[in-house]
Amino acid sequence: VQLQASGGGLAQAGGSLRLSCAASGRTFGAYVVGWFRQAPGKEREGLACLSLSNGNTHYADSVKGRFTISSDSAKNTVDLQMKNLTLEDTAVYYCAAVEARLTTPQAMAVMLTPHGMDDWGKGTLVTVSS
Repeated sequence: VQLQASGGGLAQAGGSLRLSCAASGRTFGAYVVGWFRQAPGKEREGLACLSLSNGNTHYADSVKGRFTISSDSAKNTVDLQMKNLTLEDTAVYYCAAVEARLTTPQAMAVMLTPHGMDDWGKGTLVTVSS
């Protein structure tokens, strides 16, 4: 599946931004879609993932309560709503996907790692300013 992340840009600290991940090539089906980010000089970090087959979600502790992952079946997108942004949220954000049928919390946690995903889209830059 081909993925394209969009919605990045400049945001104020304390503000909100919504990212969207569009899929093409195959229907998402039994995929788990995740959002990741990579800040300069840091490793890629998993933020949230969602199972499109049953709606299960998993969040990294660093964004729990601030970021919300959701799907829009009509648009075939998976979105990441981000609020209360801080300077530390500045990064390139990526969406990724893996075909998976096991969606236990443990399995979702493993998938929310860079090696847990198979297909990656190009990133979208989010810059948070004070």
